[in-house]
Amino acid sequence: MAPARLPVRSLTALSAGLLLLTACGGSGDSGDSGGKSRADGPVVVATSSWEAALAKAAGAKNVKYIVPASIRHAPDYDLKPSDLTKVADADYVLYASFEPFAGRIKEAAGSKAKLVEVTLDNDPAATEAGVGKLGKLFGTEKAAGKWNAKFAGQRKKLAEQVKSAWPGGKRPIVVAQAFTTWAAKLAGAQLAGTYGPDQVTPAQLSKLSAKKPTFVLDNENMSSGTVLPGSGARQLDIVNYPGADLDVLAVYRKAAEQMEEAFGSS
Repeated sequence: MAPARLPVRSLTALSAGLLLLTACGGSGDSGDSGGKSRADGPVVVATSSWEAALAKAAGAKNVKYIVPASIRHAPDYDLKPSDLTKVADADYVLYASFEPFAGRIKEAAGSKAKLVEVTLDNDPAATEAGVGKLGKLFGTEKAAGKWNAKFAGQRKKLAEQVKSAWPGGKRPIVVAQAFTTWAAKLAGAQLAGTYGPDQVTPAQLSKLSAKKPTFVLDNENMSSGTVLPGSGARQLDIVNYPGADLDVLAVYRKAAEQMEEAFGSS
């Protein structure tokens, strides 16, 4: 569901409001760079912790984000006027096209900041491409390359750990939410089908249950509730968004730990 929109106001009124809020200190950053200055690199403001985590992985040191990391589904966040003050001093503003408030973020950024649309997808290829793209923009290609190499190595180790826990040594059969197929890939599981992001229909329920999956990989950040009730499949809630630590790798580690524990105990 899209967040409620604030009343439309003129550019003059918006600018005045932003100046007033800036003078009063605003509401505080949801995430900040620890008081770093431009000597540490460009000021990067992201809409959510996911874009911010990619920026950090790419080597940016001066990173802030708007939507609190505690919000499970960032697009549902009700943007406040004070949030818009955070882009006032940005060199780069990162956003995702599916975020309903992206247009207002662009407007508030003005002509100074460079607006960068980021693809949010935990598929490894998309993550590496996103980090590489940002590294090139920020002039931190070396740091981005090092992170991507570390990411590839860590992902390989995690995949081996999960594989060692396969029930009876056999590939588990899973059904995954559309945005958690990356977790099925990490596990080396047999993907029997996907669902979402819309609610599962009775027809889908019947079709997916007939595949006899042993596990369902749901998306905690936009959960569909119990997906296959009565099927006997164990449901795992996979987290897609990085937390306040802005650690992309932590998302993969947590998913691997969940699947390793579930596979090993089944």
